Amino acid sequence: MAITSIAFGSPAEAGQPDALKAALAEFISMLIFVFAGEGSGMAFNKLTDNGSSTPAGLVAASLAHAFALFVAVSVGANISGGHVNPAVTFGAFIGGHITFIRTLLYWIAQCLGSVVACLLLKVATGGLETSAFALSSGVGVWNAVVFEIVMTFGLVYTVYATAVDPKRGDIGIIAPIAIGFIVGANILAGGAFDGASMNPAVSFGPAVVSWTWDNHWVYWLGPFAGSAIAAIVYEVFFINPSTHEQVPSADF
Repeated sequence: MAITSIAFGSPAEAGQPDALKAALAEFISMLIFVFAGEGSGMAFNKLTDNGSSTPAGLVAASLAHAFALFVAVSVGANISGGHVNPAVTFGAFIGGHITFIRTLLYWIAQCLGSVVACLLLKVATGGLETSAFALSSGVGVWNAVVFEIVMTFGLVYTVYATAVDPKRGDIGIIAPIAIGFIVGANILAGGAFDGASMNPAVSFGPAVVSWTWDNHWVYWLGPFAGSAIAAIVYEVFFINPSTHEQVPSADF
């Protein structure tokens, strides 16, 4: 069995109204997600005197990200597919479900959405820091890479099973719920070690606004590798090539 051929698309696609609308939807969804997720950590710090790294803070972060991602995916699903993550978009590209041109548009929109969300948080909170993702004491860069690979594999595998697989049937609202749940669960598993990003754009926004780049590459390499593995595994073993059709990203 083989995965679908990767589609590069035409440069003209970048100017098509549907592609631009989809990119705008990704920008807005990412802004919603990061504002709520990052903002919840800032609020917890304010209320507990920098207690976001406590067990209670980890649970709060898990819930906030799960709820916010459920909403962000839901509101973008009918326009852009509700990727809300460059790694998810990369997985869709690897599987032949989105062109390279549209992938670039999504990546730009997602990263800009994260940066704008963090800037808005900085302004709204009177200048509080939007903390960049960082490794905990005793956690090496390759430990963190493994964490990010495994967690993002789980996320993108879930996306494929609930939103991409043409045999999935009409499961409606289950897809964004499942996607939100796996992110929340992974934060509980990996948050104490490397912050549990699973999303390069979510890491990018705080890094830009705080201008903190220590080990930032970890939060790109790990999610992209995990995404690619999940996409290839699901395409090769679970999607029947004889019935596989290229799925427009708006239906993703």
